[in-house]
Amino acid sequence: MKVIASYLLAVLGGNTSPSAADLKKILASVGAEADDDRIELLLSQVKGKDITELIAAGREKLASVPAGGGGGVAVAVSGGGGGGGAAAPAAEEKKVEKKVEEKEESDDDMGFSLFD
Repeated sequence: MKVIASYLLAVLGGNTSPSAADLKKILASVGAEADDDRIELLLSQVKGKDITELIAAGREKLASVPAGGGGGVAVAVSGGGGGGGAAAPAAEEKKVEKKVEEKEESDDDMGFSLFD
């Protein structure tokens, strides 16, 4: 991941075709070790390709990957649809808060306290 990050930093800095030495210099500037095999693998895979096209292709692939967790993904997707989508997550949060409060109240009913 750090090799990819250093490649993207080099591209953002204006170097459209970073070399292995460029990536090593970026990694060394933050005290990270450079793995020559990974650097060469990345450079061989992105050689001659536009970074914006690679990112777009990666986003398309990630869109089909199940994210798990359910609620967070639904909120992010439905959040842009208007005011109707935001009301349901707010109601869910209130339910969660009530459950937490009930647990705290049940602790008070145990009949003893550490400070009595």
